[in-house]
Formats: sequence, structure tokens, C-alpha cells
Amino acid sequence: MNYNCIIEKEGNEYIVNFPDIPNITTCGFSHEEALKMAKEALEGCLESDISRGLSIPTPSFKGGYPVNVSNHIILSIQLRELRGEQSQSDIARKLGLSYQAYQRLENPKKANPTVKTLEKIANVYGRELRIAL
Repeated sequence: MNYNCIIEKEGNEYIVNFPDIPNITTCGFSHEEALKMAKEALEGCLESDISRGLSIPTPSFKGGYPVNVSNHIILSIQLRELRGEQSQSDIARKLGLSYQAYQRLENPKKANPTVKTLEKIANVYGRELRIAL
């Protein structure tokens, strides 16, 4: 999963914006630094929004430069999408986990699932687990 950003040179800086997430703006003194800062800003914003239960926009802007999202954040987003209107308690019960353990799975700052846990999640949702290395 990635979000594309726009990088524009203004004076001595390269300004970065994400059309899909307009509240993110960052900059760098080189194009490379701007892309590095873009990833840091994007992931910080996504982690914060996820942990606060805010809606995460689906990437749709195709121009500019792609910024890849780390797997721990992608997992949290996908779990929330799969859960839909079901409560975390309901899913935890189906997985045989405590409510708190399931909560950690949806929090990118705390999630660290085992492959066995990911297999359980795939089974509960009737999905195939695919691991890309």
C-alpha cells in the first residue's frame, strides 16, 4: 500500500503534500530528503489517526511520487476494514484472544502478531494468508 505525494520546489526547500490526506505537509532541503520526510510524516499521521479511531482515506491519487506504508500500519488498517461494524470484543472471542490482545493488533504502535495469529485472523475472515517478503 502506498500514498502518492506531490513534491514542489519552493526556494531552497522541497515541499511535500499528500492529496489523499491534506493535513500532511512536510519538507526537505533535497528531493531525497523530502521523500524521507514524506514517509515519516505519512506514517506518523496514519499511526495517530488509527490509534484515535479516525477514518483512514483510501489511496486514490495516482500522480506524483509513491510513498510506501510500513507493514505494521497496513495490518492495522486492514484489520479495521475487515472487522467492519463488528466489535473488537466479538472478533477477539472468535480468535480466542483477550479483548486487550485484539486491541493491540489494531494499534500500529503496539501490534506484533505471530504468524499463527495471522493465520487465525485469515481463518476467521475466510481469507488466505499471503506473506510477501
